Formats: sequence, structure tokens, C-alpha cells
Amino acid sequence: MFNLVLENLPFLLKGALYTLVITIVSMLLGLIIGIITAIARLKGPRPVQWIARVYVSIIRGTPLLVQIVIIYFGLVDYGISLGSLTAAFIALSVNAGAYLSETFRGAILAVPKGQMEAAYATGMTPWQTMRRIILPQAARIAIPPMGNTFIGMLKETSLVSVIGVSELLRQAQLLQAQFYRYMPFYLAIAVIYWVLSTGMAAILERIERKLNEAY
Repeated sequence: MFNLVLENLPFLLKGALYTLVITIVSMLLGLIIGIITAIARLKGPRPVQWIARVYVSIIRGTPLLVQIVIIYFGLVDYGISLGSLTAAFIALSVNAGAYLSETFRGAILAVPKGQMEAAYATGMTPWQTMRRIILPQAARIAIPPMGNTFIGMLKETSLVSVIGVSELLRQAQLLQAQFYRYMPFYLAIAVIYWVLSTGMAAILERIERKLNEAY
């Protein structure tokens, strides 16, 4: 069993690399979506606030797997055909953006109002205040829950195997179909996911410590 996994480890590691790339790219896009959505809910006109609220409610209220198949399979009904990797990026980014928007919204609200009033008193505009005063402090507050979202996404990338993306789980499934062995490869990818998650957690903890030292 061990030899079978060892012989095919490069194939599995290729899937692990795909998993990391998908996670990092989707998380970065999700961060942008989350920050924009959080600011829209807090500072936008009422119609914009309503749209942002509905977006968050729909995404948080439906399974990620359903969102993936809607984007990849469902949009074909309307003449929109996306590649599996593109669909994976869109689904994961939109999903992460909804969760991160709530993280950032809570972090922004946690910054004392006196900080904003002091910035206005010095002549800063609302945008300058948000960019220079509020967001840097909110980022420090948001790091721990944001890290949980990041690690959660790392594991949820396994769901895009249903649309044929060659991430870690998909690579294991291909090997299972070839060798008709299941447990060795399932155990192998479980270990790889654990190593990746532990490594990510350590990196995020280091970032959090650096930010705490800076402030």
C-alpha cells in the first residue's frame, strides 16, 4: 500500500499544487469582493446596501457545491460556457467574498468611532479615513477569522473535482480508477490536506503576530 502511494506521489503533489493555486487566487479575489461588499453595506446608498445584503444572504444560505454546478453546468442553458478552472475560480471567489465581507464588516465596526471622528477633524475625506485609518486597523482585527476562511477554502477546493478540475481529490480519484484501490489514496490525500492546512495556519499566525507587533 505504501509503495503504491509513494510511486504515484508526484501525481498527487501535482494536484496539491493545483489546490494551492486555486486557493490563493480565489482567496485574493474573494478579499477584493469582501472588502468592496463590506464597504458597500456600511457606506453605500440604500439600494447598494440592499444588493450587497441579498448577495451575502444568497451565497451564505446555499451550499458551495450547488454554486459550483450552477456556474459550470447551469449557465450553459443561457449560452454561457465556462472552462472548469474558470468556473472554479468564480465560484470559490464569490463564495469567499460573501463570508469575508461579514468578517470585514464586523472588523470595521469594531474600530472605535473616535478614530473616524479624529480623522475627520484633521481634514481627511471619508475615503482617506477609510483607507488610512479604518482599514489598517480592521485588517488586524480580521486576520484570525480570515485565516479560518482561508483554511476552510483550502479544504473546500475538493468540491471542484465534480467539474473535472485536476486538484488533489480529482488526482486521487484518477489513481483509484486506474489501480482499483481506494483507502491508500484517500489516506494519502488526507495527510497532504493536513500538512497544507497546518502550514497555512502557521503562516497566518506569523502574519497576525507581525501585525500585532506593528500596532
